[in-house]
Amino acid sequence: MSQAPSDEGTTNSSDQGKQDPFDEGTTDPSDQVANGLPDALHRGDAVAAAEALEAVATAVSRETDDRAEVAAVLPRGDHDTPLARAVAEDARKRIALTGRVFPKPAATRVLTVANQKGGVGKTTTTVNVAAGLAQAGLTVLVIDIDPQGNASTALGIDHHAEVPSIYDVLVEGTPLADVVQECPDIAGLWCAPATIDLAGAEIELVSLVARETRLQKAIAAYLEKAGADGRPAPDYVLIDCPPSLGLLTVNAFVAAQEVFIPIQCEYYALEGLSQLLKNIELIRNHLNPTLHVSTILLTMYDGRTRLSAQVAEEVRTHFPEQVLQNTVPRSVRISEAPSHGQTVMTYDPNSSGALSYLGAAAELADRGAASTTPRPASTQPSSAQQ
Repeated sequence: MSQAPSDEGTTNSSDQGKQDPFDEGTTDPSDQVANGLPDALHRGDAVAAAEALEAVATAVSRETDDRAEVAAVLPRGDHDTPLARAVAEDARKRIALTGRVFPKPAATRVLTVANQKGGVGKTTTTVNVAAGLAQAGLTVLVIDIDPQGNASTALGIDHHAEVPSIYDVLVEGTPLADVVQECPDIAGLWCAPATIDLAGAEIELVSLVARETRLQKAIAAYLEKAGADGRPAPDYVLIDCPPSLGLLTVNAFVAAQEVFIPIQCEYYALEGLSQLLKNIELIRNHLNPTLHVSTILLTMYDGRTRLSAQVAEEVRTHFPEQVLQNTVPRSVRISEAPSHGQTVMTYDPNSSGALSYLGAAAELADRGAASTTPRPASTQPSSAQQ
């Protein structure tokens, strides 16, 4: 049997002058990924594309600081299809966020995450943005004042009935430092949990003096003593509210300087927005003149539907300065994470949901570092919605 000739030092004449647009003459494994992803996209092979994209995600895990390695697995060539563009954009975003340390604000930013419509991703946004900020080097305190305690659950915080909680702070006057717990899987992330006792706090607060300012005073005292008790001063305080305008939510609005509104990309989500803005304006006029809407995040975005695009365009038109560029897609991983006592940032850091929330956290941090003076207090939208 004759032996096949060696390829070394020979060139097939039929191949002369031809070059694979994805072949750069190397056998590095990252080049194989770079070749496989665009080819799979071109063929419409979703399974192969998913496998190649998984290699991209692995290369840009938060433990990887080598951006050259990350860039090596990006798809090369011109495959101008919606899927190819989305995958390339996803990979570029991962590169931009890999290993990045977010800038600290000049002073602690206190944001109330609120929306009077339920099911818009309010608690999910609170815990995942907080986790993203903490993973990028900032110190974050989450205050859970929703009696359901979902934020406490998602952060892996113990909040059974006997645990000191935000109820004790609001009703009993317990110092906030005495109820704060550190998140078990994310350094720099702390939480003041909610317990079932908080369900009756609305009634108990009615008879208390200065009932609207109790959370504000507790946060001020906590920030004043931060460092002395071994806890670092937080760069961000995020307050997760119940989906109603009771005394708990009023306390959150009075305690914060900024309002962070998650908006689901569906028609009904817009109906409650105008009432929320009116309530914020009432709080601003009578109780907290510095309160303003600083941030809006579009959640549950589905790029396959016209409705999501229309809602996003409508919100961006009326709130051009407040809406973040990052949107959060519908994601199974985001929904699964709380059942494991985790945020999606630790449950599946390579998922599209984790990337979106990390991008939103980066935008929030960049805006905070760039702003040296408070935003105008008005919460009114621009143009036609007024």
